[in-house]
Amino acid sequence: MEIFHCSTKIFSGPGALDALGELHIGRLFLVCDPFFEKNGQAQTIVRAAKCQQAHIFHRVVPDPSVELAARGAAEVRHFAPDTVVALGGGSAMDCAKAMTYFSGIKATLVAIPTTSGSGSEVTDFAILTHDGVKHPLIDESIRPDVAIVDPELVATLPPALVAEGGFDLISHAVEAFCATGAGTVTDLLAVKALTTALGSLADSHRGDVRPRGEIHLAATLAGIAFSRAGLGLCHAISHVLGGELHIPHGRLNAILLPAVMDANASACLHRYAGLSRALGLSSGSDAMAFRALKTALQRLRRTLCLPETLTQAGASREQVLGKLDSLVAGALADPCCTTNPLKVNGEMVRAVMLSVLGHG
Repeated sequence: MEIFHCSTKIFSGPGALDALGELHIGRLFLVCDPFFEKNGQAQTIVRAAKCQQAHIFHRVVPDPSVELAARGAAEVRHFAPDTVVALGGGSAMDCAKAMTYFSGIKATLVAIPTTSGSGSEVTDFAILTHDGVKHPLIDESIRPDVAIVDPELVATLPPALVAEGGFDLISHAVEAFCATGAGTVTDLLAVKALTTALGSLADSHRGDVRPRGEIHLAATLAGIAFSRAGLGLCHAISHVLGGELHIPHGRLNAILLPAVMDANASACLHRYAGLSRALGLSSGSDAMAFRALKTALQRLRRTLCLPETLTQAGASREQVLGKLDSLVAGALADPCCTTNPLKVNGEMVRAVMLSVLGHG
């Protein structure tokens, strides 16, 4: 028996932001980074909400810490909102989720993504950093009640964010398709998200804004898929390397995903092959279909100007090798390993990390 449940109400398409004014918000607590407070977007959201009172928390930073979430939770308790709105990328949404969770306040959580990749607007996940290590907080209670997926908010994304968000989307879909919790509905969502990404990311990266609405929604679909199906080793390693190396999450996923696919192929070659065929990449044997899928991802990675190794991304070999044992241990402790299609061990993690290290 398969069970699928998605409780988030999703408003998508041009003008979706107008839905904010229909939520009957009294006291609004808005979570964003300093950029949106300075450029006036935060104030635009407050006006669109038509709320009675508002408080803007604009101290979100990349890879938000447990300490930041705790400070924000204290402000949430003090303000006592009926609605918390997260405006931004994965960091802002994860921070808002954690702040609401730790505050103990029963508030409606609204997520408004301004990048296309994390899918955090529909997931039970929030990633917080503590002592240089990224820790996933996973709980159904942090799943946003409302997601507003408006293409106008991503129309001016720079190429680097298009690329990094795009490969985050891709890694979510690929890992969800092969995760131990995958099912019929999550497979359909993953295939649709990947079809959109493979067909449109290159154009979007070159500056074509027309497909950005479809990509924006595809990231949401991939988020629903992995929140129900699970993720895998790519994200487990990405979390621990991101905390140590401070390389953007989507960039790390682009480096890691082909290597993780190789590591998992012995357990789920037929799943990778099925995904490849569903995407129209190959009609040959499982081995041929797998190679076609991996080659398509590697080719897109180059087109999007993303690095192939950690050293190309700016890390030093000494930094990784000097902490390899602790990095391996951190990856093994990540809950994403529990839904990887192949049982994860230290030797497997170490081999993947060394294979993507690079030279220099």
